[in-house]
Amino acid sequence: MGAQKLLLPVRGKPMIEHVLEAARAFETIVVASPGVANAIPEGDRFTVVLNLEPQLGMAHSLALAHEAAPPDAPLLVFLGDKPFVTAELAGRIARAAASAAADVAYPERDGIGGHPVFFSTNARTKIGGTGDSLRAVRDDPSLRRLPLPIKDEGAYRDIDDPGAFATLVE
Repeated sequence: MGAQKLLLPVRGKPMIEHVLEAARAFETIVVASPGVANAIPEGDRFTVVLNLEPQLGMAHSLALAHEAAPPDAPLLVFLGDKPFVTAELAGRIARAAASAAADVAYPERDGIGGHPVFFSTNARTKIGGTGDSLRAVRDDPSLRRLPLPIKDEGAYRDIDDPGAFATLVE
C-alpha cells in the first residue's frame, strides 16, 4: 500500500478508527504494530497489545488477543482492514451467538465467511499461533458453528491492496 494501511484515511479518518467505533460497545483488545498502536486514541475500553512481529500474520495477532483476554471471556474478532463493519452488525453477531449457545458465529454470504467472528471460550481453546488459525477455528467441525445469513457489505469488504483502497475515493 506504500504506507501503513490502517492509518490511511477512509471517509475523513484513519481506517482503524472506523473499526474501533464498531467495537466500542465491547471491552476491546487492540492488537497492533507499534506504528498503529501509537495512533490509537486513548479510550476507556481499549487495551492495546503490541504486536512486534506483524509479519507473522493474522494468526499471530489472534494468538496475542487470546493470551491477553480473560480466559472466561469470549472473543469477537474484528479486522482492522474492514472499516465498514458497524456496531449494529457486531451486536447482531454477539447476540445471535449468545442466544444459540454457539461456539463460533459469523456472517456468511454465498458460502463466504465475513467479520466480525465470535469465538466462545470453548472455541478459544483451539486458537494457535500459526497459519490461518482464525479460519481453522471458525470452520472446525467439532464446534457449534452458527453462520448467519447477512448481506451487509461491511461484513465482507476489506481493503487489502491499492485497488481496493482506490474504490473508496471513486
